[in-house]
Amino acid sequence: MAYLVLVRHGESTWNARGIWTGWKNPPLSQKGLGEARQAGKLLNDIKFDLAYTSSLIRAKQTLEEIEKILGVSLATFENSALNERDYGNYTGKNKWDILKELGESGFKKLRRGWDVPIPNGETLKDVYNRVIPYYKNEILPKVCASKNVLISAHGNSLRALVKYLDGLTDSEVENLEIATGEVIVYRIDENGKVATKEIRQSAAI
Repeated sequence: MAYLVLVRHGESTWNARGIWTGWKNPPLSQKGLGEARQAGKLLNDIKFDLAYTSSLIRAKQTLEEIEKILGVSLATFENSALNERDYGNYTGKNKWDILKELGESGFKKLRRGWDVPIPNGETLKDVYNRVIPYYKNEILPKVCASKNVLISAHGNSLRALVKYLDGLTDSEVENLEIATGEVIVYRIDENGKVATKEIRQSAAI
């Protein structure tokens, strides 16, 4: 039995301004750095063997802050398969302006829908189709070998992974929210199946 821990990065400077970030690369805000440190404090009972991050700075900074709190320097694997959803033409736009434009129902569908296309961007289904093969091929074998793994990634890449781990339907994942700095702790058995799940931080600080 091993730990698989998912941490959404702390608030970025663009999160703070309500701007769709996607594959752009703003750093953590001061609040986000605090959220990352708090995540580390919530994980001080787990001895990690290795870590995975996306290629984006906000996920890497979050892992760095966690490592500082835990007093460790983990072997870390970085891969763009764990990147945030590409928001295409909506990248850099203010979410609340788009809310006014689309209305609440259309806005929620765009943000949380399973297979809702964005011009020049990705659906959550697209994100799933890059995250899950990477998880199965690269991460899961380590977990099945009893390695405790920490993943620092993004709202949508982690929503995709939680959909797989929890067996959520396409409609159920539309109601899944993961806050900045949120910590999700799984225990995974030697067959790769989820034994337990615990949310240690369910809201932004």
